[in-house]
Amino acid sequence: MMHEGELTLSDHQAVALIIGRFPQYRGQSIRRLKTPGTVNAIFRVGESATARFPLQPADRSAGETALLREAQAMEEFRSASAFPGPRPLGVAAPTAGYPTAWSLQSWLPGACPSPRSHESSDLFAEDLATLISSLREHPVKGRRFSGSGRGGVLRDHDDWMQECLRRSEGVLDVPRLRRLWERFRELPAGGADVMSHQDLIPANLLVDGERLSGVLDTGGFGPADPALDLVSAWHLLDAPRRQLLRERLDVGDAEWERGAGWAFQQAMGLAWYYRESNPVMSWLGRCTVGRLSGRQMGG
Repeated sequence: MMHEGELTLSDHQAVALIIGRFPQYRGQSIRRLKTPGTVNAIFRVGESATARFPLQPADRSAGETALLREAQAMEEFRSASAFPGPRPLGVAAPTAGYPTAWSLQSWLPGACPSPRSHESSDLFAEDLATLISSLREHPVKGRRFSGSGRGGVLRDHDDWMQECLRRSEGVLDVPRLRRLWERFRELPAGGADVMSHQDLIPANLLVDGERLSGVLDTGGFGPADPALDLVSAWHLLDAPRRQLLRERLDVGDAEWERGAGWAFQQAMGLAWYYRESNPVMSWLGRCTVGRLSGRQMGG
């Protein structure tokens, strides 16, 4: 269990639910995928689809509404992105078999990179820059950041960061990281919001060799701080490749610092929270914190 109150779902239950809602997949292979994901249990359905079952319960109507909203965001992402994202195939309402809504999406081929696997690849860094640039160019249409999660103002996350620092005692160099957060939390807010994936971590990217081949978990696509998608530089790239990405996107000092701040805010939550329940995500947090704590300001 990764979360308090996490839902459980057996393979047999998942097959029954998928066939019951999407009978066209009867007779096709349905199997659970082992992923580092923290939000959904994911099943491959035949050769063309994946089912995503939320691990945490939600209000019946609110959960279904949220997934329908995500489906709209996924379609908009597909129209904006220079790289493919999954296509929404349907949303299933809560039933006696599963108490919260779940969804079906198209399958994308590829493998997820690790925090270190592509860190020294110029081609991969260039592809990340192309992805971020394509999302930023998509019209915001008057929308603004929703006000929840990452993407607004860094200091709004101060309570969470204080808990992360406290919980990281014995796991990370907390005194040094506390000083780093004190710098990040004082950064001013960014300029006008741009369209953003909002969670460009390794588990949400697909690669084919050195090249980026697809993007997952696109249901959060929406307006946010222009620096938010820069977290990918710290989660995935070494210093020379971070500089390459920065130059390709023409990122100024203030925006670059906020991108580092958002990566730090995310990474600090991963390192301790998933230390026992999801070592892959915990390792991502430690790798990112290591890159951030070993840099010079502005680097």
